[in-house]
Order: sequence, then structure tokens, then C-alpha cells
Amino acid sequence: MGIDPYPAAEYPVTGYSVDIKNDFDNWDGKPVRIAGRLMSRRIMGKASFIELQDSKGRIQVYVSRDDIQAPVEEGQEPTTVEQQMYNVVFKKLLDFGDFIGIEGFVFRTQMGEISVHAKKLTVLAKSLRVLPIVKYKDGVAYDGFNDPEQRYRQRYVDLIVNDGVKDTFLKRATILRTMRQVFDEAGYTEVETPILQQIAGGASARPFITHHNTLDVDMYLRIATELYLKRLIVGGFEGVYEIGRNFRNEGMDRSHNPEFTCMELYVQYKDYNWMMSFTEQLLEKIAIAVNGTTKVMVGEHEIDFKAPYRRLPILEAIQEKTGLDLASMDEDAIRVEAKKLGIEDTEHMGKGKLIDEIFGETCEGTFIQPTFITDYPVEMSPLTKMHRSKPGLTERFELMVNGKELANAYSELNDPIDQYNRFVEQMKLADKGDDEAMVIDHDFMRALEYGMPPTSGIGIGIDRLAILMTGQPTIQEVLLFPTMRPEQVEK
Repeated sequence: MGIDPYPAAEYPVTGYSVDIKNDFDNWDGKPVRIAGRLMSRRIMGKASFIELQDSKGRIQVYVSRDDIQAPVEEGQEPTTVEQQMYNVVFKKLLDFGDFIGIEGFVFRTQMGEISVHAKKLTVLAKSLRVLPIVKYKDGVAYDGFNDPEQRYRQRYVDLIVNDGVKDTFLKRATILRTMRQVFDEAGYTEVETPILQQIAGGASARPFITHHNTLDVDMYLRIATELYLKRLIVGGFEGVYEIGRNFRNEGMDRSHNPEFTCMELYVQYKDYNWMMSFTEQLLEKIAIAVNGTTKVMVGEHEIDFKAPYRRLPILEAIQEKTGLDLASMDEDAIRVEAKKLGIEDTEHMGKGKLIDEIFGETCEGTFIQPTFITDYPVEMSPLTKMHRSKPGLTERFELMVNGKELANAYSELNDPIDQYNRFVEQMKLADKGDDEAMVIDHDFMRALEYGMPPTSGIGIGIDRLAILMTGQPTIQEVLLFPTMRPEQVEK
């Protein structure tokens, strides 16, 4: 027909669906150029009604046969592009999902619907696959795109046809934007550190291993950004933060994905008490920026992010929930209690790991409202400063929300001798079979020996924060492209 279905020409738009509807009085009768996908079409005699979906929403387009049909001599077929547009629109050569451009003016139909009266239509891109557009009949929905596996594999289709999906990711962008704004206003610097590392350090986790061909060495995808960010505190930055991908070669479920986004922040001359107050204020601001209120519905729970949050030492939390006084027990006695609770494979666990498992089994899921669990045993916290008044404990907190850990923070260990001894203890746990134990990072030790000021650091899981702030049930709903098994493609 002489119509290029994929034209290369620019098509600048002058208006968007939502803006036109929200400010109709200023748009009424004004010329406009819009573009988007054709999502539905009704032909009624000399008129056609098109529902157009652009990047912000949907709007009705009214097309009149008299406006769109260019003059054609009697007895001849349309030949020019303008003449062919009659066939495109009124002989149903447009398909659902096609991108079209509309030039016309804004008006309100006799039925009261805000619309665009088309004076010119341009095909911008054809869709060759049929969109699964939901249709309703007698209150029943047909052709829904609801299967989770299909939705996550084909997120592009999910975003097109399912209402609310795009809004979730716009809210996630607001979370990150607000977080950066708070840090930048405080004078802290956003930095980037290596993803490929020769030592997987800064957390307890199993790493992904890859190979660097040029150097002919195995390397790890980072499990945390901590140790590199602390090097920058040694180098003289007041505060540094990084929002980036981490990778842990572990399980996949409704709250875990092997690659995930984490924010880590380190600030000199601060401790974990200051960090708790700073974190409360940060999350309160994020909740208001995302939802206009500090309260968020997550499943059946209304969670309030308004500061302040409860602060509860971990051993007191365990005693409060179970009656067990682990503070008075040695490692063997704690192992006996762990076995009673059904915790398996305890032989390779040290005291700290046992306490961590008991807390996870009996307590973690019970903290729905934001709660700081504080003062972890030293065995659980190899990078954390010893508590200033409680022997055997450290100045560490984890923030629990809706039964899950959202943040992990310390008064950072800056004593290089103590740090070296902690690494040695971790190596002993590795010898016992703990595949999440840390190894010694000798360059990090060298950095500490040059001197690191008193520092507080925190890590916040962005994916879990997005789950909470958007009220979604799983991590897959807040990841644009979650990790999945390879797709079985028919040959």
C-alpha cells in the first residue's frame, strides 16, 4: 500500500493522556499531537473510536471518515499515503498493539468523555503478535495475562496490559530518588565500587564464581559493597553510599533473588545509635514520598513507618518470645536448644550462628511493625565494633519489618588487630564446614592499619523496601526481570 509500517522519522508529541484529562479546561479545543498503542477500536458508520495508550495512561480518539479520507477520483483506488489511511482505519488494517500518532484537537464527546478529534493519523510501528487484552462479559474477564511465569518472562507484555504494574516500578524509582536526595542533602557522596572482586567479602554468603581470561584468575561477583566503601572512609570521605547490584549464589523464593539491589552507607564519626535515628527519618520520608502517608498496607497488616521504632536487644527478643535465656548458656547448651526447635545440621555452627538460627526460627517473623533488633553476639558480627558496655556483644542492629530483615547496620570495627582476630575466627568456622564464613581480605586489613575513624554503616535491601512500600506480596513483583529457569523453546 506504500505505507512504511516502521517509519524512521521523528514524531514529537505535545500532550499526554493523563495531562489532557487532568487539565481539560486548558486543553479544550487546543491542537495536540499524541502517540501510543491502539488498545481497542469501535467502528460506527462514518466514525471510529480508538482507545490510545501512551506512556502515562489511556485516552479516547475520535476519527471521522470525512476527516481522514483524502479526495479520490470516482472509480479509482486510493494511491497516496493520505488516501490509504481510510483503508487503514475503516477497513480494520490496524491491529491492537500498533503504535500510531494522532494529530488533532481536544474536545469532549456528547457522552461527556474527554477525547482527541483526529485530523491526521500516522502508523508508527506495527505489532505482529496479538496482545492478550482483557475482555469482560457479564462480569467475567477473558484473555487475562495472569500466569506469574508468563508475566515475569514477558514483563513487556505485563506492563502493557495489566493495570498497576507500571505504577509499582514508578514507585520503586521514587524510593531510589528520595533516598539519593536525603543522602545528597546530608553531604554524602555516591560512588561506584567493583562488582568483580578477587575476594567475596563484606557479608556471609555463597558467591558466584567466574573467570577472568586476561588475568587467568577466578573472580567473584560481589556479595556486598562494604569493604570497598570502608576503604573510602579510610581515604578521607565524610560519608559514602552506593546503590548497586549484589549477587549471592543461594536459594530463590518469594523474598530472595540471586541478584538484588542493595544500598550501603558509611559515615565517619557516627555510631549505631545515630544510624538508628537516621534510618527512622529516612524511611519515614520515603513512605511519604511514595504513598503520601507513613502507613502502608502489606497483605493484612498496616505498617506505620513513622519514627521512632522500638529497639530490642536480640537475646531479650529471644527470651521474650521463647523464655530461653541464651545469655547464660554456653555453645553446647544452645546447640541442644536449637535441636529441640528442629534446627538441623548444627554441628558445624558456632555460638553466633546458633543464636541467629534460633532467632530466625522463633522470633523474626513476629516483628511486623518496624523494630530494631540490637546488640548481636560477637560471633555473629565479624565486622562490628564490640559493645562499649556489654561484654561479648557488638554494636549492631537489624531492622525487622513485616517479619523480615530490611536493614543491617553497625558501629564499624576499626581496630585492625581485633579485625584480624575476627577473620581468624571466621576461618575456623569455615574449617568446620560453614560455607558462608568470611575469608581474610589482606588489602582491607592494610587499609585499616592506616587508620579508619569511628564510623557507622548500614545496608538496606532495596527490593524488600520496594515490596513494603508498594504492598506487593513477593520480590518478583518489584523486579522488572527476576531470575528464572531457562525457557523451554520449541524447535
